[in-house]
Amino acid sequence: MLYLLDANTLINAHRTWYALNRVPEFWRWILHHAEAGTVKMPPEIYAEVEAGTDDLAAWVKEAEHKKLLRLDEDADLIKVQTVLAQYGAGLTEADMITIGQDPFLIAAALGHADRRVVTAEVSSAGKQGAKRKVPNVCDSCGVPWQSPIEFINELDFTTDWDKP
Repeated sequence: MLYLLDANTLINAHRTWYALNRVPEFWRWILHHAEAGTVKMPPEIYAEVEAGTDDLAAWVKEAEHKKLLRLDEDADLIKVQTVLAQYGAGLTEADMITIGQDPFLIAAALGHADRRVVTAEVSSAGKQGAKRKVPNVCDSCGVPWQSPIEFINELDFTTDWDKP
């Protein structure tokens, strides 16, 4: 399985329970799975984290981290358009700003049975148009998704994961 991380997965981890300076084991675990090819971020999503000004942005800018974490694929623009269509017709420029890079994340998983989106966004079936949440758009596209907690549990993170 390839887990495609939404930017909020790393951002929320760093800002809450798994800060880089407090739980470095978590970040080594992420890199371990990235090196194994089970955790990646589409370039457009990676750029969202990289654009920050905090310790996490500095961490992702490290050449080795970037090499490991970034999905080495160009976006399939037909799939991106397919995902964008799930937000509705007549999207304005303001809508596109609201939607952001999410269609690239979902498109990277679209049509791949062995890929899953990991996002901290919460499903909200009542949201329409540009305010639709990643889980709802994933559902509309038939793309499997899960929360960061489900991801952490599924890949069994523990602070001694790398101990013999």
